[in-house]
Amino acid sequence: MAARQDFGDLTRFDEYHQMQDGIESETTEEVEPQKQRIIRINSPQTANYSSNKISTAKYSILSFLPKFLFEQFRKYANLFFLFISLLQQIPEVSPTGRYTTAVPLLLILMVSAIKETVEDFKRHQADDGVNNRTVYVLRDGAWRPLKWYEVVVGDIVKVLNAQFFPADLILLSSSEPQAMCYIETSNLDGETNLKIRQGVTQTAKLLTHDDLLELSGTAEVELPNQHLYDFVANIRPSGRLAIPLGPDQLLLRGAMLRNTKWIFGLVVYTGQESKLMLNSTSAPLKRSNVEKVTNSQILLLFGILIVLALISTIANVVWTGQHEVGVWYMGYQELPPSNFGYNFLTFIILFNNLIPISLQVSLEVVKFIQAIFINWDLDMYCGESDTPAMARTSNLNEELGQVKYIFSDKTGTLTCNVMEFRKCSVAGICYGYINADDMIEDEAALLKGAKQLGYVFTSRTPEAVTVTVFGREERYEILNVLEFTSDRKRMSVVVRGPDGKIKLLCKGADTVIYERLDEDQLYRDITLSHLEEFAALGLRTLCIATIDVPEDFYDEWRHTYYKASTSIQNREKKLEEAAELIERNLKLIGATAIEDKLQDGVPETIANMCQADIKVWVLTGDKQETAINIGYSCHLLTPGMPLVIINEHSLDPKKASLVEHPGDIAETRPGFGDLLRKENEVALIIDGQTLKYAMTCDCKQDFLDIAISCKAVMCCRVSPLQKAELVELVKRSVKTITLAIGDGANDVGMIQSAHVGIGISGVEGLQAACASDYTIAQFRFLNKLLLVHGAWSYSRLCKLILYSFYKNICLYVIELWFAVVSGFSGQILFEKWTIGLYNVIFTAAPPLAMGLFDRYCSSDARMKFPSLYKSSQNAEHFNVKVFWMWISNSIFHSILLFWMPVLALQQDTAFSNGQVGDYLFLGNFVYTYVVVTVCLKAGLETSAWTWLTHLAIWGSIVSWFLFLIVYSHVYPSVDLAPEMHGMDSHVLGCSLFWMGLMLIPVCCLLRDLVWKVLSRTLYKSLREEVQEKELAHEDPSGVILKSTRKRLTETARLLKNVLTRSTARVPSSTDQPHGYAFSQEEHGVVPQADLIRAYDSRKEKPEGLIQSAISKSINTSILILFSLIVDGYAFSQEEHGVVPQADLIRAYDSRKEKPEGL
Repeated sequence: MAARQDFGDLTRFDEYHQMQDGIESETTEEVEPQKQRIIRINSPQTANYSSNKISTAKYSILSFLPKFLFEQFRKYANLFFLFISLLQQIPEVSPTGRYTTAVPLLLILMVSAIKETVEDFKRHQADDGVNNRTVYVLRDGAWRPLKWYEVVVGDIVKVLNAQFFPADLILLSSSEPQAMCYIETSNLDGETNLKIRQGVTQTAKLLTHDDLLELSGTAEVELPNQHLYDFVANIRPSGRLAIPLGPDQLLLRGAMLRNTKWIFGLVVYTGQESKLMLNSTSAPLKRSNVEKVTNSQILLLFGILIVLALISTIANVVWTGQHEVGVWYMGYQELPPSNFGYNFLTFIILFNNLIPISLQVSLEVVKFIQAIFINWDLDMYCGESDTPAMARTSNLNEELGQVKYIFSDKTGTLTCNVMEFRKCSVAGICYGYINADDMIEDEAALLKGAKQLGYVFTSRTPEAVTVTVFGREERYEILNVLEFTSDRKRMSVVVRGPDGKIKLLCKGADTVIYERLDEDQLYRDITLSHLEEFAALGLRTLCIATIDVPEDFYDEWRHTYYKASTSIQNREKKLEEAAELIERNLKLIGATAIEDKLQDGVPETIANMCQADIKVWVLTGDKQETAINIGYSCHLLTPGMPLVIINEHSLDPKKASLVEHPGDIAETRPGFGDLLRKENEVALIIDGQTLKYAMTCDCKQDFLDIAISCKAVMCCRVSPLQKAELVELVKRSVKTITLAIGDGANDVGMIQSAHVGIGISGVEGLQAACASDYTIAQFRFLNKLLLVHGAWSYSRLCKLILYSFYKNICLYVIELWFAVVSGFSGQILFEKWTIGLYNVIFTAAPPLAMGLFDRYCSSDARMKFPSLYKSSQNAEHFNVKVFWMWISNSIFHSILLFWMPVLALQQDTAFSNGQVGDYLFLGNFVYTYVVVTVCLKAGLETSAWTWLTHLAIWGSIVSWFLFLIVYSHVYPSVDLAPEMHGMDSHVLGCSLFWMGLMLIPVCCLLRDLVWKVLSRTLYKSLREEVQEKELAHEDPSGVILKSTRKRLTETARLLKNVLTRSTARVPSSTDQPHGYAFSQEEHGVVPQADLIRAYDSRKEKPEGLIQSAISKSINTSILILFSLIVDGYAFSQEEHGVVPQADLIRAYDSRKEKPEGL
């Protein structure tokens, strides 16, 4: 009934009130008026909208086959072997049979398909966990618990405290006064401080489901868009004036309801059309850098193969022309030679194995098992949350070993989302830790600690707060609230105490409080030293001051303040001037220090990343001061490090700022000189508004040059889309491997944009984890993931790839040398199934052993000495130069492996009776030497021998000899390989064979051995030195310190001096901003004064229809005054929010019951 009365006050009118007459945002300025969404309230919709079911998986049942095949045939090797398989189906073209390529290719695709299916199934499971959450929906006249995916546009939902919003909602009403509610948006923008949203007055009294059922009409909303902070809509009750709505009434999917029993909301955007999902990008098909390099070299090898086939075909034509007449036994008269085209295709098939078909299978198997190693690593298991590390894809294991840039979220990634009241200074005395953890809100942390000291909150009304001090009840009347703003950096409350005296209580940043202190201060210096101590610990600090206000002065001042508060022009400026009149000659009480607790091991992890030459950029939605504090806490920023702070709010000043920066550093941007785009001991701080202009075409390159010249970069107040754009910019422009790590839905974009995405499986939902490539429970596990698993995976896979090409070229280039002595006829030297089994059996195990178990240094050494990471980071193990050195070496070995047996058989008889062998006799000689040589080469390249390595190498050699014996006696029992019948006795019974077995592999590998000895003696790398120390059971610390010791050049020292003199320097002890701990939202939806006066703690809050099982928590705003009285803690409200701070304070009356929503 209350709702009808409220709507009845609206003026009826016949003409439709169009949406463009209301509030506008940048998202609708260019949209035609008719392009809007009309939602019918409590009626069926006239249009179909997006389902509320979301998916972060790569594949669906329908898209799996085309997407999978596209991804597989982006690999040039697979495309090439498909081409060869088709060629082999042409009759009388293939010298190696019709299915010797098709069958292995099919096996490769099957293995890859199974791996992709398993990995994507995990993503679908995580998505199902989100889609199957429950929420109360008003259906058929009653509240019904439905799954999220069943929610549709136009539904009215009831969300309870500590629940996520299932879709984008218009706030109708809540359990709080004046339809206010508190939300946490850390999943969207990284901020843990609570924000206030407020429904419009006309819907605020819809407190029961009966009221909601009587509501009818339409809601006109703009079309779905990705702008999180813009929203334009009208809600129009039937036949009445449209009520304009804006961002203050919008509750976004991904945000959480906090400190509010319930809210009623109207669903406007669902699923993929929600603003959260529109800020996400589709799951990309990522490829590693190693794979890209391999692809390019395969393309080049294919070109070489075509050239070899063309040369061989031409040589065949020449040879045939010279011998067509007179060589009767060739039978050219009865059967003419093949034409040029057929011969060309024959040679393509003959040389196709220069590109190893086994490589893809080996890579898939090794990467899959490497991912299992990551999953099983107990060092990355979090016992508190029972969460292991998880490799959600295995395609990017080697990328973990090449990371150069880490882009990290702050809240929930570096921090725990836990506020701890760590220290305070009162009257010059420093007090230590007070147990107040498990509280996210600043005031709640203080209240808990204060209660332990005898200060207990009792009740609150819109006019006063009652506290019990050591058993004695005291009442403080709220007279005025002077709101916090970023410019003021402080907040004050004017109160009348139980003794009738008026006091002003002020909390704020130390710089602004010290400027307003009375000259005669007892604790100025000692408190300042305490502040420096707190700041050195990375704590967020506030100073507390007070002053007794004479009654006559207050009477005069409140008139001035009232005039300022009712001014139409320059109201905010006049309010600040009025506040200045009373906030002076303050008496210092002390200071407080809280910690947004860092996760365990974060400073050490960041220090290790820096030692590994990895740059860390922090991208957060938090305020600049908060981010800087965390930067110092986690040791990303260090004392004495110059800060380049760029804050501009339009394009032209931004351009000038970038050109000048470090213009404060030197006279112009070229102040970096030769060190531009090289790492300098400088930190760049930039906010989201400035970044918006920095990312324009005119400024982008200047911004990037400055950013990559700095050791650390912190971007504050950035949107999810800006995070993704920044990662994309660095990835595209700097050409290095990037890694993004975060825990919230606001991090999904950058996680998917980076080469490697890491999700923290924390408290902010599963969106980041679902979109990531790897998940870990805590930031510190990045140490083991990168420095050990990443470096090992990279070096192992590089060896596997290089060795696979090496062993194939060793064998199959021999077909070219044999063509020289066989008239380029296309005849193969080896039996066709022994060719096929070369990669499947006889040389399959050594690369797998290297890919799984080889390592240069132990896990402990890599964790202790992060600088070992640089060798993999700099692609020392795999690049174009290294690739072609291996190719050249394999060609050299193939020459020796073919021509030495040929020369031996030419110079001597094979048997004492004068008998000679056929081409297969020579072929099996050569084949045996190749198998032995390539297996021994694997041993030569192995750095860590295990029993499995021994089994792989020696077992492969033995397997060939066993196969030769068995295969030589298959025929005639089985109609297979009659030409191999009795071959074992011929080969093994020849003395020349055994002499060659002793000499030829040694001759091939002698050069490799000599080179290895010389390089490890004269040009020893850091990892080789550490490896030798480990094998000798000595401490490698001395080697590491010697190699990593750096000295600043005179240029760098001069730059450092210039930077220190800049205006962006670290302030001295008298003006250093220690990071005030205000966490409220500036310009929030509810003014701070209104918020304070809105509550009455004596009243119960409404429950909605369904009684909440969650116990009532202390509302953040109840603590404001008490926080000021005791220690002046920050309070969690948006600056300039939808409800002014003063109004918020006066909105509550704790003596009144809150509505239950029945």
